[in-house]
Amino acid sequence: MATERKTSSLRNCALRGLLRRFFGDRKGATAIEFALLALPFFVIVFASIETFVAFAGEQLLANATDTLARKIRTGEITFEDSSKPGFKTKEQFRQAFCDEITILMPCSATEVNEPDKLYLDVRNITDLTQFPTAVPRIGSSSSSDLDTSGFQFTPGGAGAFTMVRAYYRWEVITDLVRPYVTNLRPAGSSMPRDFLMVATATFRNENY
Repeated sequence: MATERKTSSLRNCALRGLLRRFFGDRKGATAIEFALLALPFFVIVFASIETFVAFAGEQLLANATDTLARKIRTGEITFEDSSKPGFKTKEQFRQAFCDEITILMPCSATEVNEPDKLYLDVRNITDLTQFPTAVPRIGSSSSSDLDTSGFQFTPGGAGAFTMVRAYYRWEVITDLVRPYVTNLRPAGSSMPRDFLMVATATFRNENY
């Protein structure tokens, strides 16, 4: 009987020691913790980076709009007389705009002639009460696709009131944050996919 009790006690001690060693062993714990936390961590990192880059893209678009608007205002870029050194066609003006944003928003080979991401609306405003104030959309929803049917390229000459509006479709890459930051749903799509960047400049041309 004493032998059996002694054997049982030894077994219990061995079992307790095994359990202590099992729960006290930290080998592989770091790998397991990393596996559990890696996905949300990298999602946050990628979302933060994408938000930062998108913000930089918005600033770049605004700067490009201001730069080209200033050149129109001062007569450095003109559209009426092809004999002037600053004369540019619609395609040449789009190319000049692409050159300003290429560091973050490179235009494709066909972007200048067939807009796909960058849309420009340049027009002479004769009635100052008719300045557009809203983003033109195909539908009434705030995420409806951009309506480009009314876009013009009719810049004014010396002393004219002119408006330059630039729109850029910024594609959101991080899937998990896309529903929260996108505001442009392409026609035929049920889910917003792109973030629409907008920059506007209104001014009166100098009497150059």
